Amino acid sequence: MDTIVLIQRLSVALAIGLLIGIERGWHARGEREGERAAGLRTHALAALLGGVWGAIATAGGPAGHVALGVAFATFAAIIAAYRFRETGHDGTFGATTVVAAMLSFTLGAYAVIGDATVAAAAAVTTAGLLALKSALHEWVAKLSWAELRSALLLLAMTFILLPLLPDRAIDPWSMINPFELWLMTIVLAAISFAGYVAIKLAGDRAGSIITGIAGGLASSTAVTLTLSRLARTHPGQRAHLLAGILLSGATMMARVLVVVALVNASLVGSIAAPIGIAGLTLAATGLLLLMLKSESAETDGRALTLVNPFELGTVLKLGALLTVVTIAAKILVVSAGAAGAYMLAAVSGIADVDAVTLSMSRLAKGQLAPEIAARAICIVVAVNTLAKAALGWLTGGADLGRWLLAASAAAVSAGAIALAVTANL
Repeated sequence: MDTIVLIQRLSVALAIGLLIGIERGWHARGEREGERAAGLRTHALAALLGGVWGAIATAGGPAGHVALGVAFATFAAIIAAYRFRETGHDGTFGATTVVAAMLSFTLGAYAVIGDATVAAAAAVTTAGLLALKSALHEWVAKLSWAELRSALLLLAMTFILLPLLPDRAIDPWSMINPFELWLMTIVLAAISFAGYVAIKLAGDRAGSIITGIAGGLASSTAVTLTLSRLARTHPGQRAHLLAGILLSGATMMARVLVVVALVNASLVGSIAAPIGIAGLTLAATGLLLLMLKSESAETDGRALTLVNPFELGTVLKLGALLTVVTIAAKILVVSAGAAGAYMLAAVSGIADVDAVTLSMSRLAKGQLAPEIAARAICIVVAVNTLAKAALGWLTGGADLGRWLLAASAAAVSAGAIALAVTANL
């Protein structure tokens, strides 16, 4: 290995150790010198030691790799012995310090003998996991058995069942591909679960911004219903609650762009401008409301009710909905062409955007013109946005409804103008 390259890789190894060591040192900052098994200097030296042994292994061939393994085992045994003495002295238990030190050595070695970029990325991940100790423990404490069970069941069905499903159409009309349908169901459930977890961690009363954004990932309709009810009983907080509803709508539009990018990235360019501008309009209006009325919103203790999207029943219902919409989309597109796609989008948008978004993204891969699929996705987003405005008016009253409908109409109009402009370019 060239000397300059070796020095660069050893520098990466040292940086890895310093990164992990800084987190470990900060975590044990209250302890006196000599009272911790591994701190900043130890992790930095451990990673550099791993890098040096990696260089020796590279130069020594098979014997060098054996020597690297022996060096790692010796280092791990020494760290474990010191950690054992530390836990005996403090009367505590824990193997994190030992594992972190082993990772410092290992990543330092890999930075020299393997891909330095991967080693650095792994070090950042390690430091992040170590720093998130309290947050992760708090999340585990909040995790219910039902949530854990449903997540494990879904993971088993995904990684065991999914590979067994046929990745081809199983019907004579080429409408149903079990592999694709199940995969899309999992993707949607995972995105919704991100919002569900965010609300579980932060609480739905943490503020309008968190409720709107996190709830929009899971269900912007649920956010609209909950915050509209609160606006009726707490008129003094109407501006904040309206802002939360608008932010949830903007998040829903961002979610649509992400889903399309995952299913058919070539379609993103056709919908990015109209949906992006509409989402920015909603977000800007919501943030403006928050700026104009700065006091925090209270929610009178009512919880934002969201169904765990990883519950097996919820996943199966979502999968069934996707299947029905997929079949309907194929039939309408074949029989009525563009008009059928637009009609399906307009009707489905009253209740849901995801099923049509996924169906049109798939059909645009060869069975439907991309511009028609893009317009259908824009239609379903527009109809859903206006339908939620009407829902908010009915639930939260006319005072909330007028503002919500005006903001929604402005967003839809801005998106329609953007769609027309981009179509003529």
